Amino acid sequence: MIAIDNILVSDEVISEQFVCDLNKCKGGCCVDGDAGAPLTKEELQNINEVYDAVLPYLTEESKKELQKQGKYVYSREFGWVTPTIESKVCVYGITDKKGIVKCGIEQAYNDGKVQWKKPISCHLYPIRTKQSKNKQIEYVNYEPREDLCKAACSLGKKLKVPVYVFLKESLIRKYGTEFYEALEATAKYLESK
Repeated sequence: MIAIDNILVSDEVISEQFVCDLNKCKGGCCVDGDAGAPLTKEELQNINEVYDAVLPYLTEESKKELQKQGKYVYSREFGWVTPTIESKVCVYGITDKKGIVKCGIEQAYNDGKVQWKKPISCHLYPIRTKQSKNKQIEYVNYEPREDLCKAACSLGKKLKVPVYVFLKESLIRKYGTEFYEALEATAKYLESK
């Protein structure tokens, strides 16, 4: 584990390699899971703010589910999450011409319609974060899905891209530039040993 302030980062974030290969996985992380994307309490407000701008990007099926379930739902196991369609695809997921599921919120962001990119849990994937019970420590773990992310692990190895480099933007978004620079310095130090 690497300790940066009160954040404990698993060694795999530095040692493992990963680059999403959407042509192979087809955006399966937006489809496959026990619940929708985990949301922070602040992100509930983000969804409220971007909702009207994101709605035109979504399918009729997603719109019906949103009317039925709401913009977000509470799960006893996972806390606040995005709703899903039949416990599978996230309601904010959209499928492109190649059959790849992408985020409708992110597409609205890319088109300049909203200022919020997407839930941080999605942006950080395959990293998952968890707070200690006393909320004093945050754990940052590398947790790719064994089958779903096999192509991404292979592509990462082929391109020699460590997980933390692939997720630079999202790590900075979540923890700030100083944290990322400390993580990068640690990685370079460990490589030089």
